[in-house]
Amino acid sequence: MGFELSFISLAIIVLALLVSSFRILREYERGVVFQLGRFWRVKGPGLILIIPGLQQMVRVDLRTIVLDVPPQDVISRDNVSVKVNAVIYFRVLDPQNAIIQVEDYMVATSQLAQTTLRAVLGKHDLDQMLAEREQLNSDIQQVLDAQTDAWGIKVANVEIKHVDINESMVRAIARQAEAERERRAKVIHAEGELQASEKLMQAAEILGRQSGAMQLRYMQTLSNIASDKNSTIVFPLPVELLRGIVDLKEPKA
Repeated sequence: MGFELSFISLAIIVLALLVSSFRILREYERGVVFQLGRFWRVKGPGLILIIPGLQQMVRVDLRTIVLDVPPQDVISRDNVSVKVNAVIYFRVLDPQNAIIQVEDYMVATSQLAQTTLRAVLGKHDLDQMLAEREQLNSDIQQVLDAQTDAWGIKVANVEIKHVDINESMVRAIARQAEAERERRAKVIHAEGELQASEKLMQAAEILGRQSGAMQLRYMQTLSNIASDKNSTIVFPLPVELLRGIVDLKEPKA
């Protein structure tokens, strides 16, 4: 009886070890297998066999991971303090390096993203942070991808979500925008005056080529005034005529 119980116990233990040696990895998972502490191979997906006591396996997810970078205090190149947060999309390309080269690739990528975000944005002005986000996203992505390549991680995309500015700076930006609009309005008005003066000069040159052209213009002006039913009619006189009258009144020396 004791022998039978021992045999049954041994069979149960062997069966439990046999069952525990089989692992199932999904399509997006890989298993980094260590044998007696040394790296052996990367297995998966599907059904794999692990020798209990001799081999250990670490699961690695190959799907794209969305990492939210917490708000960072950044001082821009023009000495403006802002809070910036971003989101990073990355995935593991090499499970072996992701497990062996870094202790925790999630924490390491998060910390690296925070420091890189502060370093890259600190080299730009506030106006660039607000207007050139696509270029800043590309710069941060390239820096991160170059540093995480040794970990077997590919940073696919970086997006800056919010740039928070204090109230005093918001008011200053509003005043600056208002001044910029006023400057543009004055420039447009000055350009209109310049174009109008050029057109008037061209018209004067054309009218001056024929002596009767100015008289016809006078008559057209009088016709326009009469059509408005005004009680006062102004007759334009040539300056040359007034100058001749003045010369006649002046006594000759």
